Amino acid sequence: MYYLKLIIRNALRHKLRTGLTVLGIVVAILAFGLLRTVVDAWYHGSDAASKTRLVTRNSISLVFSMPLTYSAKIRQLDGVKAVSHANWFGGVYVTEKNFFPQFAVQASTYFDLYPEYIVPPEQMRDFQRDRKGALVGRKLVDTYGFRIGDQVSLRGTIFPGNWEFVVRGIYDGAGDKTDTSQFFFHWDYLNETMKKTAPRRANSVGVYIISLASADRAAEVAAAVDHEFKNSLAETLTETEQAFQLGFVAMSNQIIAAIQLVSYVVIVIIMAVMANAMAMSARERTVEYATLKALGFGPGFLALLMFGESVTIGVVGGGLGILATPPAASFFKQATGGVFPVFHVSRETMLLQAACALVVGSAAAIVPALQAARVKIVEGLRAIG
Repeated sequence: MYYLKLIIRNALRHKLRTGLTVLGIVVAILAFGLLRTVVDAWYHGSDAASKTRLVTRNSISLVFSMPLTYSAKIRQLDGVKAVSHANWFGGVYVTEKNFFPQFAVQASTYFDLYPEYIVPPEQMRDFQRDRKGALVGRKLVDTYGFRIGDQVSLRGTIFPGNWEFVVRGIYDGAGDKTDTSQFFFHWDYLNETMKKTAPRRANSVGVYIISLASADRAAEVAAAVDHEFKNSLAETLTETEQAFQLGFVAMSNQIIAAIQLVSYVVIVIIMAVMANAMAMSARERTVEYATLKALGFGPGFLALLMFGESVTIGVVGGGLGILATPPAASFFKQATGGVFPVFHVSRETMLLQAACALVVGSAAAIVPALQAARVKIVEGLRAIG
């Protein structure tokens, strides 16, 4: 308690300097937390991926499709529990700024493979019955105000034309990491239209989603699927859902690495700023430290005072920065619209913030604490200013 009182009094001796230092730490810890949350949001799809689902696509690229007939052949393979298919639609809602994922899915089977999408039974029935029906995520409802029965028009880019849909259901996520920013509609509606406008593009599938009887057989089943269609006109590449999602993340690895680097650079900068502030405090107290030594206090006591003051300032600033991160993340999520479907400050991020605050407070005190401990009584008492 005695040490704590001295530490607090020393920290509050120059209130403006201490306040600005705390403010700098708050900003740095807050920025670090937001940048780490951005990285987590980039990986959210792979983190939430199921171990019992595989994704099959054309081995050349996602741009190329596969025949609808593959579905029956995949279903017959040993270890396959169920199969569904989907196409990326890529339509525009009102303006290009309103981006959200849109998928044409096999409505009768697709949602059985995704139990994390929670849809009221009556809404699912309405969706299944309406060929132009659509299911929208809760985030789209919050962002664009979609309601049951609304007419939604999308301008096709990959599939040209104006496409009309009716919102028949709203799905929620089973957990915080479930993406609720997607727009689902019937693959049959898409296929029937293609038969009329572009027959060569009909009966084509973008990806097959495979449900496994056991997650332990993922590699075996994936190899069997690809072997089944080897040397065909549309060879396949089958991988786990997590690997499929990470394939998209890999396209922006350099951006992610840059964000991670910047997050730590921010911490290093505030560490340097705080070390300078503590060094100034140590120089100003040279006479005081010499007097304390003359009274019998040892070097360890002086070093502990300086160390405790620095850590206290770091902890206070870090704590305030951690408390400010969740509301700042919520504001950032709203400001960025649908760029990050899931933007949640994780427990791991908060622990990293706390660790950074402790490291900053501790590292910034090393040199000033050594200076305080090494003060010589005679030279200290002769010091001016």
